[in-house]
Amino acid sequence: MIMTNQNLLVELFVEELPPKALKKLGESFASQLAEQLRALGLASADSVVTPFASPRRLAAHITQVADKAADKAVQQKLMPVSVGLDAHGAATPALLKKLQALGADVSDPVKAVAALRKAPDGKAEALFYDSQVSGATLDVGLQQALETALGKLPIPKVMSYQLETDCELPGWSSVNFVRPAHGLVALHGSRVVPVKVLGLTAGNTTQGHRFEAAKSPVVLADADHYAATLLADGAVVASFAERRAAIVQQLNKAAALVGHGSHAIEDEALLDEVTALVERPNVLVCEFEAQFLEVPQECLILTMKANQKYFPLLDAANKLTNKFLVVSNISPDDTSLVIGGNERVVRPRLADAKFFFDQDRKKTLASRVDGLGKVVYHNKLGTQGERTERVRWIASNIARSLGDGGVKDAFSANADNAAMLSKCDLMTDMVGEFPELQGIMGAYYARHDGLDDDIAFAIEDHYKPRFAGDELPRNTTGVVVALADKLETLVGMFGIGNLPTGDKDPFALRRHALGVIRMLIEKDLPLSVENLLAVAAHEFRSIAGFESGRVKVDLLDFIFDRLAGSLREQGYSALEVDAVLALRPQRLGDVPRRLAAVRAFTALAEAPALAAANKRISNILKKAGEVAADVNPALLLEPAEAALFAAMQASLPQVQARFVAQDYTAALQTLAALRAPVDAFFEGVMVNADAPELRQNRLGLLKTLHSAMNQVADLSRLAA
Repeated sequence: MIMTNQNLLVELFVEELPPKALKKLGESFASQLAEQLRALGLASADSVVTPFASPRRLAAHITQVADKAADKAVQQKLMPVSVGLDAHGAATPALLKKLQALGADVSDPVKAVAALRKAPDGKAEALFYDSQVSGATLDVGLQQALETALGKLPIPKVMSYQLETDCELPGWSSVNFVRPAHGLVALHGSRVVPVKVLGLTAGNTTQGHRFEAAKSPVVLADADHYAATLLADGAVVASFAERRAAIVQQLNKAAALVGHGSHAIEDEALLDEVTALVERPNVLVCEFEAQFLEVPQECLILTMKANQKYFPLLDAANKLTNKFLVVSNISPDDTSLVIGGNERVVRPRLADAKFFFDQDRKKTLASRVDGLGKVVYHNKLGTQGERTERVRWIASNIARSLGDGGVKDAFSANADNAAMLSKCDLMTDMVGEFPELQGIMGAYYARHDGLDDDIAFAIEDHYKPRFAGDELPRNTTGVVVALADKLETLVGMFGIGNLPTGDKDPFALRRHALGVIRMLIEKDLPLSVENLLAVAAHEFRSIAGFESGRVKVDLLDFIFDRLAGSLREQGYSALEVDAVLALRPQRLGDVPRRLAAVRAFTALAEAPALAAANKRISNILKKAGEVAADVNPALLLEPAEAALFAAMQASLPQVQARFVAQDYTAALQTLAALRAPVDAFFEGVMVNADAPELRQNRLGLLKTLHSAMNQVADLSRLAA
């Protein structure tokens, strides 16, 4: 049979797919289909895969697909020769049974044995059966690939629906899929591949736009004109990427026509979702009454994006205007009805936001504090009111640690006030409707209550950083409250054993830990991690079932594990990170300086030898048990140990001074002068001398050296 390569198109036509999942569904369908065809030998590594995804279809175009895969030579090991052949070289019953199971002709055992191959297999010889396996045809292979691809789709939620059975007896069968499917296309060039799936049989017709298709059904002549035919006859832009690009282009064009530096708000998730909602986009400019701009723009933007999937327009100063952009799925000659309809729909939403804002401002944030005591935070950790009191305690302690001079009391009072009010906006109508605005609305209401920006910013920012790369709180009060809030969550959840497992982290403890790490490092705060955890744990002492041991051990390990992972992602090597974090530095702001010092140290010619010596010293001291860092110069009998002690006397004060000054790079580089005397010591001195006083003195010398060398990092971790 002569194999021919042509391009393949497969399309599944369904009811409206979930918009937030469409992009992934389209990419998965195409990639899985191509992967399965490659595995069957029907597609090659050079085959180009093009995914298509619109609100009502998933499709894939794959180039260079064969109508039949090449035959494969298969070599199968049967059994050792001693088992398969008797003393006369004839086939044993075991061999004949094995050959028969493989489909070989055993009617003539002599001929069957002659067709086998003997080859060494370890110490003995084995029998091998070589055969030719026919390659899969596209008709059979595509059926298998399609079923596998559909089975591996990342479906967020499966639907069950009924299909009338295709048999003599009437009845219904149940089908499970993301949405009911109504059409299947499979074209290899212009030939229909007769595959069946989800109760559908493949053909060469599909459906276009519900209202604007020029033809129904849309007939596809071949695989290569799919997108062009669907656009011309069906008024559908089949490619997700092309539809998305068209929307971006139209948004920019429409914003430019509005003028005054207007631009559509940037939101990649919204753009993807809207792309998944339309088949042929048409961007229109709408507007609402300017009086609604009195409401905080975050509220208006959120309601337009979340509820209506609109793109708000911002001016050159990034202030919200009273115009917005709609991505319509229809393109009528007269767009006034579409524009008017969208303007009518958004008006009640904006009116609700204005009502919530007006009503919320009738009560101060402070008057809502008592209400937090009626809201359950966690069944083991009490109410939001109790949580707020814990956050206040932690924040006040941190503020006292950071406060300076005469401003100490004022700073602590501000931190306490901000912490007390930080959760009050949870009791407002606006945040009740839009939880995403928590903190943001608290800042607006704080200013309305006459509080200054220091407290308002802290209320808004105490949730930061909310995600990877998010900005940190703008002021120190905000940092203090943010630290307190995250520490309260971490300590509370770890204390009751509510730890993240695998990919499950319902209380975002990993994110909270990284937030604490970022603030301590990037703000270079002079705070000890262990002390912070101890302060936070103090306020949980009356909670039933709370175990402080989990906080001291498990949570501390958790934080340093998150720190290690974050540092490796930033480009530090595993050795560098391990060397620094092995010491568990409590002031995390020191960590970048220590890492830089280690990196500079490893570039020195003396580094490998010193790291190896350090590792050797560590092993010696571990075996020795408790050793005091005391040296009696009178007991330094060997020239090499006296020389090392003299070199240490000259270098270690400099190392210590530079360490205290946090000049860690210079501290480590000063150690380079000790390489030669350290090498000489190990070459000429027996540490474990017979005389106890000599042995202890030499161990004391090594202990003193070890302590000085490992102040910045555990240099033994750098040894090969």
